[in-house]
Amino acid sequence: MELLSSSFEERAEKRQKEIEVCLAGEQLRQRLHNAKQIRNLVVNRFTYPCSLVAKDVVTWLIKFKEAPDRETAINIMQKFMEHNIIHHVCDQHSTFKDAKLLYRFRNDDGTLLPTTETRIMNRSQQIYEMMTSKEDSILKVREEGSKRYRRTFLGSQMLDWLTKHFVVPGRLDGETLCRGMLEQGIIQPVNGHYHFSDSDRVYQFRINFRRRRKLIEVLDESNPWLEPMQESPDSPFCLRKLGAELPQCGFVCASDPNPEPPPLPKRPSTMGSEFCYSLYSPPKPVASLPSVLKKPVTLEELLAPGAPYIRKTLSIDADALGWGFIARGTGPCHIQAVDARSPAAAAGVKIRQFILSVNEINCLELEYCVIHKLIVSGPQKLILEVLEPID
Repeated sequence: MELLSSSFEERAEKRQKEIEVCLAGEQLRQRLHNAKQIRNLVVNRFTYPCSLVAKDVVTWLIKFKEAPDRETAINIMQKFMEHNIIHHVCDQHSTFKDAKLLYRFRNDDGTLLPTTETRIMNRSQQIYEMMTSKEDSILKVREEGSKRYRRTFLGSQMLDWLTKHFVVPGRLDGETLCRGMLEQGIIQPVNGHYHFSDSDRVYQFRINFRRRRKLIEVLDESNPWLEPMQESPDSPFCLRKLGAELPQCGFVCASDPNPEPPPLPKRPSTMGSEFCYSLYSPPKPVASLPSVLKKPVTLEELLAPGAPYIRKTLSIDADALGWGFIARGTGPCHIQAVDARSPAAAAGVKIRQFILSVNEINCLELEYCVIHKLIVSGPQKLILEVLEPID
């Protein structure tokens, strides 16, 4: 049994390292977008969307003290290539070179293939964001023996929370999800017994999704993420937290003494930048837009047998300005407006549709501002499940 637990722990720690590299890569991607290091580049009359120049990024990493020298900066970017986070735009180079070559993040060009591991990571991140955004969060600091553990919860408490917020349909589904999170090194039991159970056993999020990563950490072959020094779950440099409050193109690096966010871009539409589910602006107050619903609809009416609604699953890939739609409501939420030229419109999003789930997270009882946080903290590819009224 001890050998089995040791092997399980080793696999979980290895997977945790991989997730930390992915999170560091995603934070770097957002910062490079904000710094305009990622942009549409033209070479020999051919446009390469959302690309970066390797030599310029190496210089940028040194300028903002993410690497002490060019060799270290190259090694950091090479680590992201080895983890399939970035690649050469034509896949002609398998290594990252300090030259005027173009590379791209796979999360920008849609070549990041979804796997069971990435789905569990994305769901875990969304759950963590939901939990930490609530004042009555179940994540607590607890003492076990002589040690203090942050971000802890009870097994039964987690399943209560998952079912209460419709993240999973039942407790057995919740146990399956939590076992997957444990196997991926996202959560861990504080007592070292490596299995998840519906009990009063104490578990901990071993990954703080809100922590800002130092890029040089990805080169550390040990595990620098187990208990980071001076870690704060509400760090002012938390990219996921700031993502819903600042323009993506205006993220301020900690070492920038004079931040000057550029003006917000506008989609070529009469509705301009009004759409809250963009990469740039937070949701506006409900009162700013009169409801498009013909009459209020309750959750019971929406889910009643024979209700006049069709269930649809829509896949929306964000463009440079976001997804291009607005949702409103306090649960259930509905689609309030759709930009006719946006990815949302192309995917089939329509006004008066009701939102069932966002990236497999049940949203029927969530307010629109919580749904907004789920969307902007998730991947560029949005999976939206809706109920469309039958006219």
